[in-house]
Amino acid sequence: MSAVTATSAKPASQRLALAALVLGGFTIGCSPIFVRVSEVGPLATGFWRVALALLPLMAWSGATSSSRAQAMRPASLSECLALIVPGVMLAGDLVAWHLSLHMTSVANATLFTNMAPIFVTLGSWLLFRTPISRVFLTGLALSMVGVVVLKGGDGPSADGNLAGDATALVASIFYAGYLLSLARLRSRFSTLTAMLWTTVSAGICLLPIALFMESSFIPLTFYGWAILLGLGWFTHASGQGLIIYALAWLPPAFSSLTLLIQPVVAAVLAWILLSEPLGAAQVLGGIVVLAGIFVARRG
Repeated sequence: MSAVTATSAKPASQRLALAALVLGGFTIGCSPIFVRVSEVGPLATGFWRVALALLPLMAWSGATSSSRAQAMRPASLSECLALIVPGVMLAGDLVAWHLSLHMTSVANATLFTNMAPIFVTLGSWLLFRTPISRVFLTGLALSMVGVVVLKGGDGPSADGNLAGDATALVASIFYAGYLLSLARLRSRFSTLTAMLWTTVSAGICLLPIALFMESSFIPLTFYGWAILLGLGWFTHASGQGLIIYALAWLPPAFSSLTLLIQPVVAAVLAWILLSEPLGAAQVLGGIVVLAGIFVARRG
């Protein structure tokens, strides 16, 4: 391949990765709707999300040729541990996020959870010495202002609980660790390998927590299972798969910022499906978030 062809191929791959990232963010933005209407408790819902996602992932793995699958497997204990870390981070994010929804207002929980881009940016700079441009920081600041406006104006809602707010902030730190650890793996492992190891390790972490803390663990109706299947197949297998694919081509700091499209999608869906009000402030906040992403992309 000539130098010109290689140079033109990289931007094309990055554009495809950006499209996958936005679609993945949109898909995961639907998850609060599934969690809200689930028949089982929030921690049990988190477990079934990753457990049921294994069905399409195993089907995908079975359709992959044996020689190719062998090449994608980790070759050492250190590589196995590296693949487990994102799953542990994802489990911590789901536990803290779902608990915060029962400890503080939904607006506060969503606001603090979506502070992840700040921690991803700091982590990229501190751990990997990734250069951060002023234009990117401007876009980051603009998007964070948009999230605050989207979720209730000048600051956290007055009906919030300090412990709940702190728990939601912990969720954002876990999600930042999830993105950072995945980004370091994507140069060595395929999307399928990263998804399988992350999903299995998250499920192993979540199962004992859900069994111990939840009174309702198994849904009793077809509707309840349909909600969990939608969450596992549509949100996790598809949404997280698209994000993991994109991390092979896009920096984790920019990826986390682009994923701020999630609260925008969640707010719109809650307005359409749950009749939650969507006022001028929420519309303005969504526009500011998207503008910040656009500015950061140029940086």
